[in-house]
Amino acid sequence: MESSQQSSSSENLDAAFASLHPEIKRWIYDQQWTELRAFQARAISAVSLTDRDVILAAATASGKTEAAFFPILSSIVAEPIADSFQVMYVGPLRALINDQFLRLELLCERLHVPVTKWHGDVQDSMKRRAREKPAGVLLITPESLEALFVRRPEVLTRMFRSLGFVVVDELHSFLSTERGLQLASLLKRLESRVSISPRRIGLSATIGDLSLAAKWLRPNDPSSVAIIEDSSNAADLRLQIRGVKQPERMSVSETETPSKKERARDVSLRQISTHLFQTLRSNGNHLIFASSRREVELLADLLRESSESAGVSNEFFPHHGNLSREMREVLEHRLKAGSELTTAVATSTLELGVDIGSVESVAQIGAPRSIAALKQRMGRSGRRKGKPSILRIYATEAVLNEKSSILDCLRLETVQSVAAIRLMLDKWIEPPITMSQNLSTLLHQILSLVVEYGGISYGKLLEIVGGPGPFGEVPVATIRELLKGMALTDPPLLEQAPDGTLMLGEMGETITGSYEFFAVFKTIEEFRIVANGRTLGTVSIVNSFGPDDYIVFAGQRWKVITVDDRSHTVHVESAPAGKAPMFEGGEPAGLHDEFVAKMRSTLANFEVPIYLDPIASQHLLEAKDAFMKAQMDKKQVIKADGLIYLFPWRGTTTLDALRLALKKSGIVADQSSISLSVKSERLKDLLDSLTSLSHAPTVDGIELAKLDHNLERSKFDHLIPRRLLQQSAAKDRLNSAAIPDLARSLCSEINSTFL
Repeated sequence: MESSQQSSSSENLDAAFASLHPEIKRWIYDQQWTELRAFQARAISAVSLTDRDVILAAATASGKTEAAFFPILSSIVAEPIADSFQVMYVGPLRALINDQFLRLELLCERLHVPVTKWHGDVQDSMKRRAREKPAGVLLITPESLEALFVRRPEVLTRMFRSLGFVVVDELHSFLSTERGLQLASLLKRLESRVSISPRRIGLSATIGDLSLAAKWLRPNDPSSVAIIEDSSNAADLRLQIRGVKQPERMSVSETETPSKKERARDVSLRQISTHLFQTLRSNGNHLIFASSRREVELLADLLRESSESAGVSNEFFPHHGNLSREMREVLEHRLKAGSELTTAVATSTLELGVDIGSVESVAQIGAPRSIAALKQRMGRSGRRKGKPSILRIYATEAVLNEKSSILDCLRLETVQSVAAIRLMLDKWIEPPITMSQNLSTLLHQILSLVVEYGGISYGKLLEIVGGPGPFGEVPVATIRELLKGMALTDPPLLEQAPDGTLMLGEMGETITGSYEFFAVFKTIEEFRIVANGRTLGTVSIVNSFGPDDYIVFAGQRWKVITVDDRSHTVHVESAPAGKAPMFEGGEPAGLHDEFVAKMRSTLANFEVPIYLDPIASQHLLEAKDAFMKAQMDKKQVIKADGLIYLFPWRGTTTLDALRLALKKSGIVADQSSISLSVKSERLKDLLDSLTSLSHAPTVDGIELAKLDHNLERSKFDHLIPRRLLQQSAAKDRLNSAAIPDLARSLCSEINSTFL
């Protein structure tokens, strides 16, 4: 793997420009670009002057798309081929594909290169024409590519027989996800079926370990991938962490029920919304990132309410995955046009590269859990020359009293926010999480292969899913056991013909026959919310709606008129009141070891960064005081609140493993983001358990996983033999190897401090 970060000379800029097709050069002149950026020149040279796979890593709006497509289009115009796509672009979002289609369409029209977009919203007639006369550039999602393998395998060879390039956009978003495993598998299957080896070009944000991206892009030869990383200086950064005091009557501790903690959070959001309204309104376009879809709806409603109270037009609108595509696109177009002042309140849906233009500032509600995501969000601001990138983080803390827990006193949301900023300024980004044992996606791909080939031999199956690639680390014995398990489900997923051919069983036929099969992620059964015949979006079926109930949705308040359980439709009309519904959501991202270590060092030093406002500064000083008074600079074991707290200052995978290891010996520990706690009267039992763990040469992760009641996290996990799920969790989610050393350290401290 070769990495290039050095600035190009003027000769390199000239060489890159000279390598482009004359019509592309004219297009560049027509756009009134004075020159290529140094990063673009290096990228163009890597694509046009070599035959290697390439990763282009840079921030949002750095020109990655043009840097990839200028040389690619120059190449295919020079050697046009009829009746086959020559370039396949894969994007994670339909909206992103629509954006890229608009960016490429005019240029490709001048080059007489057809461009086709293909996803669930594209008309069947357009897809049929593309199947009959494939040519030029295809823009597609992983799910639509999967659908071709399942529904139209007979046309794959003809459609892609001369495919020369595969461009994977937002590569970083695929590295640690089930969709990434699916896409990597589909690319490998395509090369196997069509007997081609197109060059792979990855467009990515900068991540902590680009060698992992290279391994994903070209699993059998990652060292051959050229990495072109943008090292140019980013925009000036202006940031602030704003402290928010949770009202005293609503203060709750870490052990309070989720419902009470949620109510307290809602009250705090009103304080945050007041400041957002005063700061952002009539001051450009902005993005506000909240931690959940429910929080998005609450904030958007509060901000709209503030606008109405002030007698001004509303500038604040929600954006999340449950809103209808039409509503999301209207907001995206409004942001991009810039003709009306607009602030979007969003989940991660606006993290990726959907073109919404530049925004003045970004606000983050709550502490970041991922530096990579924080950098992505910040990349939306400061994109115009001479404009700074502005970030505000709102950190909420409880009002302290004599009953406050040590966790409340440590002001973890503030400390985590400071640690995130420090890591970002240090230019540290967590490496992508590997998913080497995701058997749910493997099961999905096995079913897909059986459909594609109309039945497949075990040898052929192993040839495709085995070896370098997304499932290369899954042992052959595990694949065999998975296949046996798929034959033993009731009814069976797979059956075997007398000659050994693997075929679909009754359940396999049902699952693969559904449109939902194309996606490897979970889809939740939902109600459609309809107002005056217009679909606003969907909400989870876990909500219990009835006539005369009131809800907040799409940034407005509604009264439920009727509920049709058969069609799962809720009809609503405008109302003066409402409450946010519940949304199904994934678990929060785990914290990396380095992140937690930075939280500890933030508490252990005396620095109060200048970017904290007075309330946040007070909270951080209180946290440092509590840290020092408890001698946590020297101790990992703290006795407080009638509990024994363990602070190993390690990340989520290690903390999860330690909790399960204690549980195995009968010690039930409560877990926070950075600690475990056990009732004080169990101190002797805790010591015995830790002593036993400290003497063990190793800790069996599979034995720990047997105690995890949350093994079924992916879409098809319920169809996988329990033992294999435990094996998968032990490999991918539990750092059991760290337990003996950690137990020895904790044992030593308990013996010296408490006994």
